[in-house]
Amino acid sequence: MKILAIESSCDETAAAVVEDGRKVLSNVIASQVKEHIIYGGVVPEIASRMHAQAISSVTKKALDDASVTLDDIDAIGVTYAPGLIGALLVGVNFAKGLAYASGKPLIPVHHLRSHVAANYISSPALEPPFLCLIVSGGHTHIAAVRDYTSFEVIGRTRDDAAGECMDKSARSMGLDYPGGVNLDRVSKGGNPDAYKFPRPRVDGSRYDFSFSGLKTAIVNTVHNARQKDEEINIPDLGASCIKSVVGCLTDNTFAAAQEYGFKKIALAGGVSANSVLRAEMERICREKSIELYMPELCFCGDNAAMVGSQAYYEYLAGNTASLELNAYATMEI
Repeated sequence: MKILAIESSCDETAAAVVEDGRKVLSNVIASQVKEHIIYGGVVPEIASRMHAQAISSVTKKALDDASVTLDDIDAIGVTYAPGLIGALLVGVNFAKGLAYASGKPLIPVHHLRSHVAANYISSPALEPPFLCLIVSGGHTHIAAVRDYTSFEVIGRTRDDAAGECMDKSARSMGLDYPGGVNLDRVSKGGNPDAYKFPRPRVDGSRYDFSFSGLKTAIVNTVHNARQKDEEINIPDLGASCIKSVVGCLTDNTFAAAQEYGFKKIALAGGVSANSVLRAEMERICREKSIELYMPELCFCGDNAAMVGSQAYYEYLAGNTASLELNAYATMEI
């Protein structure tokens, strides 16, 4: 089954053709990083406008790269929640138009579910159930993946997401957008023990996260140093920041894995590309004899191949939509 998938939840306009949920025939991404970098982050209005400009050509290239036409496609999958509402609407409406014109089924796909599905592409042998740590700029979840379309949230952030914490910490250090990526880059070789930061916990919720206090501590460290005209060692500060974030993520994830009896753990989301997080997850899983699955780096960030993968399983579960499908800025996984 060939699915044409469309992704436009934030600042990447993407389209892909995926066969049977696991085989990527094409995967095209038009990034907007250069347009947003001068603002230090994504400007929603600009993102929406650029999606509208790029989506037609990106979709055409995805079909061409896969050597197929719309007639060869069996269904249209599209990210419809959560994300920037204006950006989502561009993709949803374009997908609805394609579905109407071609008579193909329309499959709504949850953005976080598709991040989880990136692992099915990189690890074809992976099947539920497993525990998944979902970490991105706007979301941090520990989810039990019971089946391809059945998820139980075991832990989540109560305020800032892990990626948001790193992005805003990076911005305070003077690093360009995307902050998390540049923080990872400049921190290589830094001393992760140079600065001591807290690992916040949520009272009464063992597996929930709270990153706002950690973010504030890092930002205040930068501001206090600048007020005193003290030199800041950015590699050391960045490495210390990442160590604290990764420590929070791994502590909760492996505690949840032990209590719930999971011997398979997957990573998902843009922050799953972080080199320290990947290395630490590998180390702990090796020590605990737990199977670890991680997306290839090209499937960590927003892309349409992961949407096409999850769309396949949504279709098998009977989850299709009418042409009245709408987009939603927030939605439970």
